[in-house]
Amino acid sequence: MIQLGQYAPPTHTIAHVSDTHYLGGRRALYGSVDTDRSLARALEQLERSGTNPSAIVITGDLADLGEPDAYERLKGELEPVAARMRSRIVWVMGNHDERAPFSSILLGEEPSGAPQDRIYDIDGLRIIALDSSVPGYHHGELTEAQLSWLEVVLAVPAAHGTLLALHHPPIPTPVELMAIIELQDQPKFADVIRGTDVRGILAGHLHYSTFGSFAGIPVSVAAATCYTIDASAEPDTLLGVDGGQSVNLVNIHPDSVVHSIVPIGSFPQVASFSGVVLERLASMTPHERREAFSSKSSTFSVAEAEASAAGE
Repeated sequence: MIQLGQYAPPTHTIAHVSDTHYLGGRRALYGSVDTDRSLARALEQLERSGTNPSAIVITGDLADLGEPDAYERLKGELEPVAARMRSRIVWVMGNHDERAPFSSILLGEEPSGAPQDRIYDIDGLRIIALDSSVPGYHHGELTEAQLSWLEVVLAVPAAHGTLLALHHPPIPTPVELMAIIELQDQPKFADVIRGTDVRGILAGHLHYSTFGSFAGIPVSVAAATCYTIDASAEPDTLLGVDGGQSVNLVNIHPDSVVHSIVPIGSFPQVASFSGVVLERLASMTPHERREAFSSKSSTFSVAEAEASAAGE
């Protein structure tokens, strides 16, 4: 990776995906949303980018009705791409998921109705998958046993810190109907993670991208790959739309965690800078680089943009 600024490349890059909502038999969600195609396009973009994330964290609602065929198809779609990118997959339970097929098909274990909490060590970065689902309900909870377990785990810091991944985000939402099915008893959760090495919380559930903080820890919610909720809809209205789907890239630096939204789809190109441009800039001193690319009187950026647009 070419370094042109003052920050070194991230120690880890994580792809954060959420809410695929696959149905059995490749049925379209709500009769019109092609959930398989949307995820496939997202994975194509990730692979084409050459980012090769250390892990792909998929924060719940993997299958819309918990059907075994939906999990099999999702696993078959994601695992080959992850293998080519050398990425580990972190599966997280959501309120639409069912624990028995989730544990047996995705984790390769005996079917279980217990909370599906797991710890992943990604080259010194600890990712903890928390199962916030409640069997038979759509709201979220973390039991006393889960919180006690988490407290013990977090008592020992990880080399690069910890990311928590759960489906229900512990932040407010402007979509009031979603507040009914939010994570319950959040103060208890806050007491467990406050002051630990947790550097970020990854979540889904809301079907739109949003950010906040909880117990002094940044929270990032990835929009769904299936359909999104229009947060600008009229008050007291929940409006799902087939548009705005995206995934997030999470870059871990020694002193910061950066979340970037990557829209899914192809869009008209209006400008570009080639690798040749980056290499030329990288060969300069920091002062020369600023004069070439930052100064408004410089002709470098204009000339290179014109050359790139002309295909030279």
